[in-house]
Amino acid sequence: MADDIGGNVQATNEAIASTYRAGVIGTGFMGRVHTRAIRAAGGQVTAVSGSSPEKARAFAAEIGEAVAYDDAAALFAAPDVTVVHICTPNHLHEQLAKAAVAAGKHVVCEKPLSVDADSATAMAEAAADAGLVATVPFVNRFHPLMREARQIIADGTLGRVTLAHGSYLQDWLLQPGDDNWRVKAELGGPLRAFGDIGSHWCDLLEFVTGDRIRRVSAQLSTVIPVRTEQVDTEDIAILQFATTGGAVGTTVISQVSAGRKNRMLLEVSGTEGTVSFDQEQPEVLWLGKRDRSSLLVRDPDVLGSEAARLSRVPAGHAQGYQDCFNAFVADTAAAIVDKRPDGLPDFADGARAARIAAAVLTSARTSSWVEVDE
Repeated sequence: MADDIGGNVQATNEAIASTYRAGVIGTGFMGRVHTRAIRAAGGQVTAVSGSSPEKARAFAAEIGEAVAYDDAAALFAAPDVTVVHICTPNHLHEQLAKAAVAAGKHVVCEKPLSVDADSATAMAEAAADAGLVATVPFVNRFHPLMREARQIIADGTLGRVTLAHGSYLQDWLLQPGDDNWRVKAELGGPLRAFGDIGSHWCDLLEFVTGDRIRRVSAQLSTVIPVRTEQVDTEDIAILQFATTGGAVGTTVISQVSAGRKNRMLLEVSGTEGTVSFDQEQPEVLWLGKRDRSSLLVRDPDVLGSEAARLSRVPAGHAQGYQDCFNAFVADTAAAIVDKRPDGLPDFADGARAARIAAAVLTSARTSSWVEVDE
């Protein structure tokens, strides 16, 4: 049996190396993260394009293996591109993803998938109709201890889930001089903090619990109204919600919380126990019971099968953000050459996040509870 498994893994790895030839659109931070993940998965970056031909050529020279194309259309036509990674400002996602699908390419598109729910749904339908693998990097799913938390909840260890709460806090837009294309609704969409990182939190909640957010009540706050120019997106989002399964909860999303660099906290409580995960301490999972509390350390020798699969190094050797991204791209590659691994987030998940965002925006504008469109 072990020889059969080893042979299957080797065959999959060889297929990935021969078929995962990626074109990366976008030459900034995320383009580099994707590039590292593609290589870690055994794929190859064969083509790049950017906001200008000059940036594309500089990026190609930096990574040392790709052909620089002057625009995305030329990249889509490249015969040695089988997968397109879209790492551009949000307002470009829809047109680029649809063009990639029309060209017969598999797609990895940054989140939010689109700036509105209708276009995100159309993108998911186009990819499904074409029979192509199309994924969205909700990479927090790939923390091994998040898979363990998911298994703990599915096993009924927490009892009936009653409460979920947490936050996603950053400080990279804390000062008036901090600026980025994301603060402009015309480029990033009408929701910035929630669309950028709140979408991660909500996706992780639904993934880990297996439950769905049914209705929301939201407040939005713009702390710094003028940066380079007038700001028309939020710095903070506060969300109350109720789920289909009967749980209630809250989350706080902020990009102006001093000292918090990328702190995502998710805590889920049930009638028998609580589980809590802090992304800035990703090697431990807090488990609470009435009579005791404990820390579960990431150790592949004692974790469930999915958590162990995603544990790439032994216990005591810390894994983090890039490891999650690497695992996400590796699972995308596996889905293309073999079968879809459990928990791989696709365009349907991206469209789901867009529907939650739409409800959040409507709630904030109307100061009312809003049902999430199913």
